[in-house]
This record gives sequence, structure tokens and C-alpha cells, in this order.
Amino acid sequence: MTAPPYRIFAIDDEPDNLLLIRQALRQLGHPLCETESDPVRAIERFLAEDFDLVLLDYNMPGLSGLGVLHAIADKSRSEQIPVVMVTAQIDRDTRLQTLGAGAKDFLGKPIDLAELKVRVHNLLETRTLNLALRQHNQHLEEVVHARTEELRSTQLEVIRRLARAAEFRDTDTGLHIQRMSLFAQAIGREMGMSTPEHELLLNASPMHDLGKIGISDRILLKPGKLTPEEYATMQEHTLIGANILQGHDSELLRTAHDIALWHHERWNGDGYPNGLHAQQIPLPARIAAVADVFDALTMVRPYKSAWPTEEAYREVCRLAGNHFDPDVVLAFDACFEEILHIRHANPDPAR
Repeated sequence: MTAPPYRIFAIDDEPDNLLLIRQALRQLGHPLCETESDPVRAIERFLAEDFDLVLLDYNMPGLSGLGVLHAIADKSRSEQIPVVMVTAQIDRDTRLQTLGAGAKDFLGKPIDLAELKVRVHNLLETRTLNLALRQHNQHLEEVVHARTEELRSTQLEVIRRLARAAEFRDTDTGLHIQRMSLFAQAIGREMGMSTPEHELLLNASPMHDLGKIGISDRILLKPGKLTPEEYATMQEHTLIGANILQGHDSELLRTAHDIALWHHERWNGDGYPNGLHAQQIPLPARIAAVADVFDALTMVRPYKSAWPTEEAYREVCRLAGNHFDPDVVLAFDACFEEILHIRHANPDPAR
């Protein structure tokens, strides 16, 4: 391993000692030696600059080497910069104090050139290995992060395609899930959700009607009104979707499960499949319900014509406190201009 040109920082209140250390280090092949005789300025420089090793005098007036060591300990430890305490005091208490404060080694006074060479060589070799290990770990973290993002992206794409497969059975474009998930994100953001929360809503909402995969075309695409038996079968799409999505610890799939299962529950308890009431219904499902109904009302379906946008807006507002969570409807109303923009940017093709 080739060593880099190390920067060594010598701190001593005696200029003659600093000159001696600098000359000795140059003889040992370390020309980059910075010196400082003022301990307070030394602290400032150490915190502002990059060094590979510090030679610190123990006995200095005003602020001792131990005081300097305490001031620079956080950076020296976190960046693994070795500090050598230069002292004529070799008693046990002094050594324990300085080692406890973060010193890595000692160098006796007067300085012996051979001893200086060995101490500096060993500590800089360790410094080189630590830097190499840190770079290796950083590289591994970057690789893991990239792989994790790649896996997450792949999972999201598979999920979106699965959701679109279900949607294509009900419409001929699959744009409903794109719009309603963007509507849901806008509503969640308006309600004060954090970025991770409303992005989770964006990615989980497309799976709200995944269970339609298990509903026969005879019922799903029936142009007229469903019989009570057919309607009961249609309601099973919530259970089918939840069954497909359950049993995984992924937060995305857990949220998608809740939305698929409960997006047809009603604030007044008259919904299905479980007749949940008010806040018993998970918030993502309450938000998805508003986004889903508004977009569905404005779409052409086999059994109905598209509602005008303003009429659909009034209907959603009318159902606040009955079908929908009133707070969700308030957020829907507050971000309605954004919802209109989303709708205009993602139109269904002209028929």
C-alpha cells in the first residue's frame, strides 16, 4: 500500500521544539509538517483543517496539552486521527488521563529521533489502514444503497404493472390508477403528511382495485345495473385484493393491503367489507376512497356516462361526514386546483 503525503500537526509553546520536530520529520520523509505555538489557535486550526497525526506538547502555559486534547477529541476520534502526547511526565496517572482523553501514544522529552520515527511510522501506518477501511466501507454502503434502490424500483414497477393489469380489465387505458394515486398523494400532502408518507400513499394507492383480477368479466363489464347477488360478488374484490397483498412485512404492501381491503368502507359505517366506522378505517384507505370516487365519477364506465368535473366535485363534498372522512374532503377541496391539473395532464384518450 502506497502511503499518501501525510499532514502532521505539531503543537508546542516552544518555537525551538517545533523547529526540531519539523526538521526531524523532514529527515524521516514527512515534509508536510504544520506547527502552532498557541494552543487556542491550534484547536481552531485542527477543527478547520485536515491532518493525519498530531504531536501535542503536554506542558503548555494557559491551556495544557490535556485541555487541547479534550477540545479536539470528538474530531480526532470520529476521523481516527492519532494524537501523540509529547511529555517528560511518564507517571501512571498522567498516562491514564491522556489515554482516557483520546491520546493514542506517548513520546518522551527530550525527543529521541529513533523513537520519533517508530512512533510516527506505526501510527501513520494504522492511519493508512483506517482510511482504506473507511473508503472500502463507504464503497460497500454505496453499493448496498444502489442495489437497494434498484430492488425498490423493480418492486414498485412490478406492483404498478400488476395494478395496471387489474385496471385494464375494467377500463381500456389504465390511467385511472395513475390519476387517483396522484390525487391521493396531493390530498395526503395537504393533510400534512411527510414526504415519505405521501410517497407511500402514491405507490400503494394503485393497488386499491387489484382484487378485480378475480371478478368475472360478466359482472365486471356488465353494462347495466348489477343484481344484488352480482353486487355481493363485486364487493369481494376488496377481499381478493387484500388476500393477494397480505402476509409481507413491507410497509408498502401493508399499506396497499389496507387500501385494497378498506377503500369501500364509509365514514358512517355503512361500507364494506367490515362495516368499519370513522377512524377505525385506516387513513390511507379514507384518502384513497375520495381520490378513487372522484376520478371514477368523471370516467366513462360500461354502466354509466362520465360526470362533469364540477358535478363530481360537488358530489364528493356532499358526501363528507357520511360516505367520506370530512377532514379528507376538506383537504380535497383545498388542493382541488392541483387535482384538476393532474386530471388535465393525464386525460383518457378520446373515444
